[in-house]
Amino acid sequence: MTTRTRTATGTAPGRVNLIGEHTDYNAGLCLPLALSYATTVRVTVRDDRGVSVRSAQQGEPWTGTLDGVGPGQVEGWASYAVGVLWALQESGWEVPGVDLVVDSTVPMGAGLSSSAALECAVAAAVAGLLGHDLTPALRSTLVEVCRRAESEVAGAPTGGLDQTVSLLANAGSALLIDFRDGSTRDVPLGWDEAGLRLLVVDTRVSHALVDGGYAARRADCEAAAEALGLESLREATLEDLDRVEHLRERARARHVVSENARVEAAVVALADQDWTRLGSLMNASHVSLRDDFEVSCEELDLVVDTALQAGALGARMTGGGFGGSAIVLVPAERADAVVRAVDLAFVAAGLRPVQHLDAVPSGPAQVVQE
Repeated sequence: MTTRTRTATGTAPGRVNLIGEHTDYNAGLCLPLALSYATTVRVTVRDDRGVSVRSAQQGEPWTGTLDGVGPGQVEGWASYAVGVLWALQESGWEVPGVDLVVDSTVPMGAGLSSSAALECAVAAAVAGLLGHDLTPALRSTLVEVCRRAESEVAGAPTGGLDQTVSLLANAGSALLIDFRDGSTRDVPLGWDEAGLRLLVVDTRVSHALVDGGYAARRADCEAAAEALGLESLREATLEDLDRVEHLRERARARHVVSENARVEAAVVALADQDWTRLGSLMNASHVSLRDDFEVSCEELDLVVDTALQAGALGARMTGGGFGGSAIVLVPAERADAVVRAVDLAFVAAGLRPVQHLDAVPSGPAQVVQE
């Protein structure tokens, strides 16, 4: 094994999902965008098979070897990083022993995919180390590498949305992802020109996709598809769902089927610059996630309700749920009023303060030129 350099640096963005939640692992449609908040990983070759990873945001570093980075061998935050090394080896890459140094501006636990940003930054850095250009074909390969790292090593059975947008997004656009055939296409976002802003409100309620709630929702969806005799819920219609006898599984399926339809409608609304329609689709998505999929929480509901009362066009929870962030589409002149209203509502409810972020549609993972 030879490398072209002793060090390389990769960077990869976090993401926010405009609409299309919990549809990725159901062969459905999603519409995420990459954010300006990103994770950077500097990788340095070692002369042995050792591996270390340390982070400016984490306390204890992790140390081990290339033989100990696979499923069942690593726990905690480091599993997302070193799991990529395992998945690259599984794909036939000759990965050397390396030291990884991580720094990130992606808020952790906010539902903005700090985990996928870490995975994709590691993948980009190792690609740079080994002299590989991040061609479209290689980017698609690395999506699967990073998804395997998260699912099989970190133990979060994700559908691949986060890794796809982190590696394939383009600035100024959302990325329409069809998880039935794997196709993607850019969807331009013109809300800046229309005098609108997309705000991210991090409730600072920590969540983790490995705690069982995510896996339980996925199992419900798979059971509903099986009850319908379908390969996935992508083939289901709302009329089909009466044949799902289990009420909870029927509700989960109702969310997925209706959410796919909302993604399609949102793409049309963006093309038409119909911001009122887009806002109403966001609102309907939140209600469905709250009531049918049951992944919202008190804090997320409070952000959504308060933002709408303060003049937002649309608001919804985003990400896996059980905490994390909500997004708010708001006229720029009303943005400060929405921020103040949400802050006051949380004080009145005796909840810890939220963090407000701007969702600026940004570009994909890159190798940083030294």
